[in-house]
This record gives sequence, structure tokens and C-alpha cells, in this order.
Amino acid sequence: MELTSPQFKENARVALDDKLLQSALLQVETGFVRRRAAAVEALPEFEALREEAKAIKEHSLAHLDLYLEAYEAKVRESGGVVHYAETAEDARKAVLDICRSVNAKTVTKGKSMVAEEIGLNEHLEAAGLEPVETDLGEYIIQLRKEAPSHIIAPAVHLRHEQIEETFRAAHTALPATRDLHEPVSLLTEARAILRQKFLAADVGITGANFLIAETGTSVIVTNEGNGDLTQTLPKIHIVLATIEKVVPTLADASKLLRVLARSATGQEFSVYTTFSTGPRRPNDPDGPEQYHVVIIDNGRSAMLGSENHEMLRCIKCGACMNHCPVYASIGGHAYGGVYPGPMGAVLMPALVGIEKAGHLPNASTFCGRCEEVCPVKIPLPKLMRHWREREFERHLQPAAMRTGIAFWAFFARRPRLYRLATRVAMAGLGMVGRRRGSFRALPLASGWTKHRDMAAPEGGTFQAQWAKRRRA
Repeated sequence: MELTSPQFKENARVALDDKLLQSALLQVETGFVRRRAAAVEALPEFEALREEAKAIKEHSLAHLDLYLEAYEAKVRESGGVVHYAETAEDARKAVLDICRSVNAKTVTKGKSMVAEEIGLNEHLEAAGLEPVETDLGEYIIQLRKEAPSHIIAPAVHLRHEQIEETFRAAHTALPATRDLHEPVSLLTEARAILRQKFLAADVGITGANFLIAETGTSVIVTNEGNGDLTQTLPKIHIVLATIEKVVPTLADASKLLRVLARSATGQEFSVYTTFSTGPRRPNDPDGPEQYHVVIIDNGRSAMLGSENHEMLRCIKCGACMNHCPVYASIGGHAYGGVYPGPMGAVLMPALVGIEKAGHLPNASTFCGRCEEVCPVKIPLPKLMRHWREREFERHLQPAAMRTGIAFWAFFARRPRLYRLATRVAMAGLGMVGRRRGSFRALPLASGWTKHRDMAAPEGGTFQAQWAKRRRA
């Protein structure tokens, strides 16, 4: 996808003015936030599970090399092949080489954010292959030639009428009289097309929620069953996963699964939780003839042991963006990259550089809801603050912002002068704004007063009032 993170502010303005998008985003609150709250409330040990999940991921990251080697050995034992890809280009080449080994023409794909990250669809199309997204949301946005706007609900930004319009434009054999008003009718129409693709596919590609070192197993969670059809019907099953997806044991994966679905969709478990271990064995009724796992770095190893290390605990549930007031206002496309929301505000600068993604860590109220709901307790506000510090160190912010911060810092380092200056400023603003009670415009505050009035100060500063109360 085209990176537009440098244009985040412009993207956000467009999103705020998009009435259809604003209407669609209401689904985030009803579809995710409330369901998660109910699922968590129904599980008394949820907080204890979060601590266990965090510990499992930290342990895995601390011994990542050992568990990757153990995983590879188990995959080989089962008859599969592991490919390591340091860069996105290496990953694309590995996948294309596998496809070409069987003269593949059609490739079905389960939902995979790392496939989006490496630009896999565009690469396969350029090589003459037809990649077909089989997750319903991904299929819809593929028809619309759009990027996902959410990591678990790719088409959450769309209204029903937009999806119907897309189907009627893309499915040329669809009778004009066919009623597509109900969601089930849209699903039936998509199923009829996708079943043909499943049966024709030479290669199936899935992502992986977890890679289990103990058994050489890849795990996917879906609610549509498309992942199972993608990996069992074609000759070849290719798993795409980044290095941090490996966990030690089946028991560890089970604990992580207990927090994953509840955090993502408010389910105890997703409808399908599928474990795949190697190619078809002699007595198996179905399954691929070949099983390949492409393990991708693409910047992750550089995060190990860094100030962004904790981001590698992420299990891609989407809870942080579901609860983020900024995401809820502008949607995912405004972030201009593969990963939106708070997780994207930390991960995208690591992947593409703070020079290109510097707006994203600043697109936060720092309310802390993202950290509060994260199933592996990633301190996202702290990590965003790290990126803000890197941005400041490299002089990437506008000159006016840097001057303003330097001006404030001069006073902040001198507490007595700071208290004096703020008392004088508050008193002066209080006198000027006393008659109206607020300011329609203020120097250095145009970003605020452009959309709202600034209340005139009343009484002393907070510090002065606090000191007075303590003395009393």
C-alpha cells in the first residue's frame, strides 16, 4: 500500500468531514468495546491471564533464537520447510519462488497483516498470479482496491450500501433484481464467488497468530472458516509470520488464545481456531502436499532490547484501536500505513522511520485506554512518548513547535520564575476575558480557538490553589 503517514493531518481532516465514514465508525463502540467489556466481566481470572500472557511473550522474546530453532526443527520433522526472510523483499521472493515451483495461477489468502506489510498482493499480480482475499472484509476492500482500515475488521469503515455498490460493480453476472439489503445476502453472494476460487487455487497463504516451538504448529483464528479452506484445499500451504509470533508450548498458546478473542471481538473463542502441523500425511483425508513457513524479520530484530522492545509482545487483537478516541474519530486509513491506532503509532515509526511516521505518536490524547485494555499489557503511551522524544532530538518538528517547547522549558527549569510567570499570565488573561468569560482567539492557541472558545481563567493557578489548600 502507498504510505501516506506524512500526510496524517490532511488525512484526518478528510476523515472528519466524511459523513459515511463517521456513521460506519459507530460500529466500533457497539461491535467491539461493549462486547469486550462483557466478555472480560464474565471471566474473573482475566487480569491474572493478562499477567501470564505478558510473561509468556517476554520469555519468548528473551529466548527468541532458541525457540525459532526449535520451531524450525519440528517443522522439518513433520515434512515442512521453513524460510527466513530478513526483509520484505526477501519474503516476497520466497513466496513467489514457491508459487512458481508449481506453476501456480491462482492464490487464495487468509487475512494477514504481514502480507499487507510486505506488499505481497501487488508483487504476485505483477508476476502474473491472481491473489484472492478470502476473508469477507479483505475480499470487499480488495474489490475496492483499498487497504484495510482495521487489523481484525478490514472493512469496518464501510456502510452496507457501499458494500452492495461494490458487489454490483465487481460481480458482473449478478442480476440487478437480486436483493442484497440483508447482510446474509451479501455473504451468500461472496460465498458463491469465493467457493470457485477455493477449488481453483494452486497455493493457499495464511498468516499465523502463533507459531508453537514445541510442535512446529501454526495457529490461526477466524470466524468464517475461510482460513481452513485456504490451507487444506490447494497443493501448497504457505504460512507468513513475523519472528515474534513464536511461543514455547501448546499450553502457552492456549493461555494467549484465552485473552486474544476476548480482547479482539468479545468472544470466548473465535468460531475457528485452527492448528496446522506440516503437509498431509498418508492417512489424512485432506491437507496440502507441501507446507512452507516464511518467517519474516523486517525490522523486528532491531526492536529487541530497544526502548520499543515491549511492542513485540503485541498479539494483534486490535483492542487498543477499538478503545482509542482518535481512531474512533478518524478511522484507520487516516494513519496512512498498514498498522493504525495506538499500536501503529509505535510500530510504524519502527518499520518506516520516525521521519515518515512522526505524526502518528503525536495522534494520541494519552488517555491510557489502550494500555488499560491491552491483553499483554504493552505500555503504549510510554512507547509513543519515546518516539516523540526521538522526533524532538532529530529536529523533525516544526520550528514554531520547537520554539514553543524551548520557551516553556526555560520557565519549567526555574520553578520560582515559572510560578511567578503563570500567576501574572492568569491574572492578566482573567482581567481581559472577564466580561465575556472566554476568548474567541488567542495568540499561540489558534489550533484550539479555531474550533472552540478558550475559557477565561478564574482565580489563581492550580499550583497556587493546591498550595493554599494544603496550608489550610
